[in-house]
Amino acid sequence: MIKKETMKGIIIYASFHHKNTEKIARAMGSVLGAKTIDFTEAGGQELLGAGLIGFGSGIYYGKFHKGLLNFAKNLPETNGQKAFIFSTAGVKQIPFLNSGHKSIREILRAKNFNIVGEFDCPGYDTNSLLKCFGGINGGRPNKEDIKRAKDFARGLCRM
Repeated sequence: MIKKETMKGIIIYASFHHKNTEKIARAMGSVLGAKTIDFTEAGGQELLGAGLIGFGSGIYYGKFHKGLLNFAKNLPETNGQKAFIFSTAGVKQIPFLNSGHKSIREILRAKNFNIVGEFDCPGYDTNSLLKCFGGINGGRPNKEDIKRAKDFARGLCRM
């Protein structure tokens, strides 16, 4: 079991436009006692010795942010290091239909990460044509989404 007092973790995220994913990363980090850092400021050295690593992104045209995917591709292979995946998106993630987690999941599995959980929630989205209509999911992630993210993180603590 990972305990908040002893947990040494890090959450790496990509969050642009409305900072939806950053809000979720910080909520999870507060529960896990994990450092949260934008992938553009992270180095592979920061991940050494972490008991748990979170990888989060907004979903851009069905995938994680390209920069975060490249960051993950450049990580060394692990010995089953624990990791989790999370995202925010304008469109609900439905396995086998539009799973935006697939791209990062494949990379992490190839690096021998042990994926211990996945989380997604709606995020305010004004990309592309949505901007003309004021976007979708205004106000998301909201308090309930933040609560669900924290509950998810608490579940990781029990592993």
